[in-house]
Amino acid sequence: MGRLQGKVAIVTGGARGMGAATSRLFAKEGAAVVIADILAEEGEALARELGEKALFVRLDVRNEDEWKQVADAALSRFGRIDVLVNNAAVVHFCDIENMAKEDLERVLGINVIGTLLGIKTIAPAMKQQGKGSIINISSIDGLRGCNGLSAYTASKWAVRGLTKSAALEFGPFGVRVNSIHPGGVDTVMGNPAGRPDAELNKDYTAVPLQRIGKPEEIANASLFLASDEASYVAGAELSVDGGWCAGYYQPALPGAPQQG
Repeated sequence: MGRLQGKVAIVTGGARGMGAATSRLFAKEGAAVVIADILAEEGEALARELGEKALFVRLDVRNEDEWKQVADAALSRFGRIDVLVNNAAVVHFCDIENMAKEDLERVLGINVIGTLLGIKTIAPAMKQQGKGSIINISSIDGLRGCNGLSAYTASKWAVRGLTKSAALEFGPFGVRVNSIHPGGVDTVMGNPAGRPDAELNKDYTAVPLQRIGKPEEIANASLFLASDEASYVAGAELSVDGGWCAGYYQPALPGAPQQG
C-alpha cells in the first residue's frame, strides 16, 4: 500500500479492461486518478467507486482540445500530474490486401496519434515539476509481426519507437518514458466472447506460462513503472506476456509442453 501516495495519474481507456484495473490499483496505492475515456457511463461509475480522489473526464485521444481539457481538469482538481498511462487502443483484424484505408487511419489515429498527443499535452506539466512517468501500452505485437494484424502491429511498433524518442527528449527533465508490451489479456479486446479461462487457455499453448494474462497483471507492471521504485528506468520495454516473446516450442525436441 502507498507506493503512489501523493501522486496524480491520468489513465486513458481507463473505464474498463486494463485501464480500469490500472485505475483501481493506482487508487489503492494512494494516487489520485483521472479516468479518461469515451465510455462516459462506465467511467463515471468507476470514478464514483473510487471516491473523492478519482475524476472522470471524457477523452477521444485523437482530439487535441480534449487532451487539453483533461490536463486542465487534472491540474485544477489535484494540482499536479505525476503519471500518464497511454492505454487507450483499438485492434483491427484484416489481411493487408483487403485493408480499407479508413480502418488503417482509425487504428493509427487512436493508437499512435492519441499516444503522441498525450505525451505532447501532459509532459510540459511534468517538466515544470522536474519529475514524472509516462507509460505507453504497446503490445507483444510491437515486438514481432502477426498475420491479419498489420494495422495494429504497425501502430504498436510505432508506440514502441515513439517511447524511445520521447525518453530521449524528456529524460533530461526528470520525466521517464517507458513502454509495456502485454501478450493476450482477458479483456473485452482480448476475449470479446467472454469465454471461460479453461477454454481460453487452450489457445495459449505456445505461451510458456500456458495461459492468458489478467488485466491486473498488466496493471502491476504499470504500477512499478509509475512508482519511485523505477526511478532509473527510462526508454525501456517491459514484456508482460507470459514468456510468449521468449521464442517458440519445437514439439519434436525435449522440454516442450505435453499436449493432452
